[in-house]
Amino acid sequence: MCPLFALFLFKKRLLYKILFYPTKLVLHFYCRKIFINKKEILSQKGPLLIASNHPNSFLDAVIVSTLFKKPVHSLARGDAFAGNFFTKILSSFNMLPVYRISEGPEKLGLNYSTFDSCKHLFEENKIVLIFSEGRCVNEWHLRSLKKGTARLAIDTWKNNIPLQVLPLGINYNSFRFYGKNVFLNFGNFISKEDFLTISSDGKYINEFNEKLKNELSSLVYEIDKDDYPKLKEHFFIKISFIKRIILLIPAVFGFIINAPLYFAIHLIIKNRAVDHYDSIMMGLLFLFYPLYVLAITLIALLISKSWHSLLILVLLPFTVWSYLQVKRQLRK
Repeated sequence: MCPLFALFLFKKRLLYKILFYPTKLVLHFYCRKIFINKKEILSQKGPLLIASNHPNSFLDAVIVSTLFKKPVHSLARGDAFAGNFFTKILSSFNMLPVYRISEGPEKLGLNYSTFDSCKHLFEENKIVLIFSEGRCVNEWHLRSLKKGTARLAIDTWKNNIPLQVLPLGINYNSFRFYGKNVFLNFGNFISKEDFLTISSDGKYINEFNEKLKNELSSLVYEIDKDDYPKLKEHFFIKISFIKRIILLIPAVFGFIINAPLYFAIHLIIKNRAVDHYDSIMMGLLFLFYPLYVLAITLIALLISKSWHSLLILVLLPFTVWSYLQVKRQLRK
């Protein structure tokens, strides 16, 4: 029965809907604040291609997907779609594979199938997220853009689909430090009318990339990793003295009681997750923290033999949130 139920979830892509709100909630305990320069864009309908930088692996797609009111389909690295089982799981999360030359030239042809799927989504007025740099690197820097975004947009326009391309700059205060200050900067829409001619020739692909690069350059923060004053200027959020005083005691308690789980995960992944630390950390906390809270609640219930212990189910997450609000925001 379980395999049949899992197959049903994968086929109907219900995992995306089931986990949407829990994931949205978890972000409030992993990110201190998510700033959005144009909140009205979150209500945007398709056909829309969000063209973003890619500084923080899977977390980039999670944040964007949970903020938009309409479902977002994300393009992800093809090697993650290893085997039929993982392909079904990732597809149920509205993810589509994109292959790079490093994964084997024989797989590049599979990208045509993915782009065809994207064009079908655009015909249905849906939203697709693409990472135009092609790969994830933890840095405050816009890297050179690959040609995939341009080819997908141009091929879609050639099919007379009124696609809009939306540049997005995603910026984090840190990549290995719990408690994110995230800045999502949306740029100006790019449409077919911005170009005199639509062609798949290299000239027009370069013209598209140049326009997209100019947009993203003003949205992605350029900061040297050792430039602490500039990091503070862009990312530091001032917390009121009164708020600090009110939250101090629950924050201290939250650090002490939740540290065993957090640091256990940190020790396991710190040397294994190069540019994927945040994504893996959040994913594992998503899976294990509810069990951790439940275990502490049951222990307290057995010791106290009082139903008041069930308050831990609410109070413990509150202490995590309190710690998130008052903790140090940047590392020198």
